[in-house]
Amino acid sequence: MTPSSFLKTVLLVTICAGLRQACLPAWCQADTTATSDVETDTGDGGQLLIPPPVSNQNYPTEFAGDADQNYLRIGFLLSSGYSSNVSSTSNPVADVSYSFWPTIAVNRAISQLRLASSYSPGFTIYQKTSSYNQANQNVTLNLQGLLSPRLSISVHQVFQQTSSIFNQPTPLAVVPVSGSPPLTGLGIIPPIADQIFNTTSAQLAYQLNEVSIIGVTGTFEDLQYLASQQSSGLYNLRSGSGTAFYSRRLGEKYYIGGSYQYLTTRSYQTGSPTIPAQIQSVLAFFSIFFRPNLSLSVSGGPQHLGTQPPFQPTSSWTPLLTISGAWQGHRTTLAASYSRVVNGSGGLSGIFHSTAVSASADWRVSRNWVTGVRASYANNTPLLVANGAERTILGTVLGQRYLGERTDLQFGYSWVDQNYMQIAPSASIPNINRIFFSVNYQFTRPLQN
Repeated sequence: MTPSSFLKTVLLVTICAGLRQACLPAWCQADTTATSDVETDTGDGGQLLIPPPVSNQNYPTEFAGDADQNYLRIGFLLSSGYSSNVSSTSNPVADVSYSFWPTIAVNRAISQLRLASSYSPGFTIYQKTSSYNQANQNVTLNLQGLLSPRLSISVHQVFQQTSSIFNQPTPLAVVPVSGSPPLTGLGIIPPIADQIFNTTSAQLAYQLNEVSIIGVTGTFEDLQYLASQQSSGLYNLRSGSGTAFYSRRLGEKYYIGGSYQYLTTRSYQTGSPTIPAQIQSVLAFFSIFFRPNLSLSVSGGPQHLGTQPPFQPTSSWTPLLTISGAWQGHRTTLAASYSRVVNGSGGLSGIFHSTAVSASADWRVSRNWVTGVRASYANNTPLLVANGAERTILGTVLGQRYLGERTDLQFGYSWVDQNYMQIAPSASIPNINRIFFSVNYQFTRPLQN
């Protein structure tokens, strides 16, 4: 993690914590990742949800009733994995890796502030290819606070430094499911490439009255490849967006509204010109909350694409569509999304018409056994060059066995299948298979209000 990124995170938490005495003990909204304890009040001054199409939060993966609050958690995770390919060359090299992840997590909920943050530094070594050994970083931050009886703030941040998309302490968190159109599409996944990924989103929402909310959201995403010898042909990607939205509740279950988003995205390589584009989207959305923990959302509208040199300046319109839904139960959680959008894609050059599907599912088989699945599909059609459509499929299947309150075992299988004939690592080695096993120990201390 770069010093500047770490400093910004610490400063943000400090500022928000300092707001505690100035805030009032009420909430003008509930988290859009609604859990079983969230109720929709239909009376005057009732809580309003921010619908998933305009939320800056992902769908939850915890089981209903399992979202603990007010704790300090310290632990460590030992993991080992076998990959069918850890080489970015035309000659696949299979290898075994070993990782160690100390972890510290804080969850704090008071009447004015809700904070969930974790930090997991780590180190990964490879049995054969020691030149790929790397220090890793994982930082997550979710914060919600009330600045006045009607004005709320929500901040979400993820920072990852890793050599592989699957090399992280939470294998099922590789591709989260969201109800909003993706800012950056799922692109190429190299077998191994030292990389930094950072996404930060901040949202302000103001409750106009008992049935309507307006808000603004700012989001920034940055993907950088750090070693050119491992990332031949791959492009860094930087995207930023600003969104303004209006949401209105109809009855107890229904929300309608609209939003405007301005998005800039740039793909670039070290020493090469950037490839910029501007995308403007005007969306209408509809969400229905069958229950607080069961929802379905649809959003759609026109997108306008504008490009600058080195491409020939262009202007075009295209439709956008996103459909998503989630269910959070005591024994099962499900979430899925479909999107058809124009955006940039990780590791790729230019702008793409992207069709993407993401899904997650978790089952509590018994008191001590949990299984989970994550799967994503992306079909990317370049809009500015003559190349044909290219695609990525990835997924993870995991089993988890709890040995007690502090220890659990995880084991599973991850795979990548992709077709990007213009990119050397993918053209020569399209498939990656990985088997992993880990032991996780955690000590939790409750925090008093």
